Amino acid sequence: MLQLVPYDRRAAVAYAHRWAYGRNPAYYAFDELGGDCTNFASQCLYAGTGVMNYTPTFGWYYVDAADRAPAWTGVPFFWNFMTRATSTPGPVGVRVPIELLRPGDFVQLRFRGSGDTFAHTPVVVSTGQIPTRANVLVAAHSNDADNRPLNTYENVVEMRFLHIVGSLKEADNEPETGEDDAEAEGL
Repeated sequence: MLQLVPYDRRAAVAYAHRWAYGRNPAYYAFDELGGDCTNFASQCLYAGTGVMNYTPTFGWYYVDAADRAPAWTGVPFFWNFMTRATSTPGPVGVRVPIELLRPGDFVQLRFRGSGDTFAHTPVVVSTGQIPTRANVLVAAHSNDADNRPLNTYENVVEMRFLHIVGSLKEADNEPETGEDDAEAEGL
């Protein structure tokens, strides 16, 4: 049985700040293979959830550069996994208006010239009291940035906002109580 566990937003944001201008050697850097933005976003998210989904093709996981789910590194696949309708292990997100973004959430950008495809996944590291494009700050790989205002991205045709509600994981076994032990002994 799956249970929804809290998302550690502080851990995700701390990871984003730590690695915004560097590359964690535990992960392959995809800069030369189409970009590293969603790989970085996934790393941040994993730092805050600790739960992967090892389902081949449709999961969200990273073992190494050759053994990973498309959702770990692909912008549209990341979105599709996070907003999936089925209850499977891993982080869960919902599309929200910008006003509901919190640090640790994600933005996806579609640029002029990219057709209908979203092409960038920055991590939200800070927001104003009422989030706007001017006060939502992001960290990202592929044009590395930290504390970059969202409104500084150029040629953006569309933005979509992903709020992480938690992560689904297998429920821990319920601890035994004295009552069960007493019933078993006939007391």
